Amino acid sequence: MDAQPRVIVFSTPSCSYCNLAKKYFREKNIKFRDVDVSRDQAAARDMVRRSGQQGVPVIDIGGKIVVGFDRPKVDKLLGLK
Repeated sequence: MDAQPRVIVFSTPSCSYCNLAKKYFREKNIKFRDVDVSRDQAAARDMVRRSGQQGVPVIDIGGKIVVGFDRPKVDKLLGLK
């Protein structure tokens, strides 16, 4: 098993897709850093700079950006079946 790429989830507490994504990562034992962009303006700017998007979730997997909880894309980037 290769080392897991770094996973960052840019999210807000009220975002249902964010919570779905985080629940999915926990179920798959994927370690991730959760960044609450509603409370951290610098992180919100960083997220927009990385993704060009205002909406959440934005998921950064080893430097590759997934906008929204796109499970097939997430699985592919993490090498999950």
